[in-house]
Amino acid sequence: MIAARVNNRKNQAVDGGNMALQNLRALSEKVTIPLAKKLSWMSPLAITWLTLPVGLAAAVLMMLAGRDLYGALMLFGAALLLILASILDGFDGTLARQTGRVTRWGDYLDHTLDRVLDITWMVAIGYNMAWVGSATLAWSAAMATMFGSYLGTQAQAVTGSRDYGGFSRADRLAVTGVGLGIACLQILIGWSDFGSLPAPLEHVNLNPMSAILIISGIGGLWTFVKRFSQARNSIQQLDLNDPVSQIPSPSEE
Repeated sequence: MIAARVNNRKNQAVDGGNMALQNLRALSEKVTIPLAKKLSWMSPLAITWLTLPVGLAAAVLMMLAGRDLYGALMLFGAALLLILASILDGFDGTLARQTGRVTRWGDYLDHTLDRVLDITWMVAIGYNMAWVGSATLAWSAAMATMFGSYLGTQAQAVTGSRDYGGFSRADRLAVTGVGLGIACLQILIGWSDFGSLPAPLEHVNLNPMSAILIISGIGGLWTFVKRFSQARNSIQQLDLNDPVSQIPSPSEE
């Protein structure tokens, strides 16, 4: 009985999250669908490729921003470019669907560039000597992010459906954008950092920029565990319903 109640609450939470996501997408589509129809002459692949230089420009600003007024402007610019990259990342798919140009290559390219930018942003923040200056924290957050993303893609390759559970890319972009904004305010208001991290990262101060990496890293690891568990259940059920053919290949006979 208790287990059933817990499962019901989990299902309600998931349904509520899905409903919120669907509402957000519906609101976004009210703007993007009419825009896609007006820009039907554009190539969806060109939009996808455009996210790369925009995202890389954001990474440069993230890595070079100092803790002066000029640095605040760079952080603000990085946040704006991050938002623009996110908009382009969603608009290419809308444009492809509205103009009948959905392709497997477009989907593959979109996911590939997403991973490239996700890692680049984490590393850029970690290598910012004024705010973080820790290759260890940078690459730990980057690898944790990749682990979670990999399981979603691998589940799609095996089962045919992608698992978006856990700390999603949208969550990570929101955390990054908010962190950049708070770091900008910290400069303008003159706040001090909030102490330092425990060993072995005691040389890293706790501030909005390092918090982006910490939250993203923890979120990535949680996503890895969550998606692994969900994929295991889905794949094992698939094996029961549709077992893999056991016919040996000619080379094995």
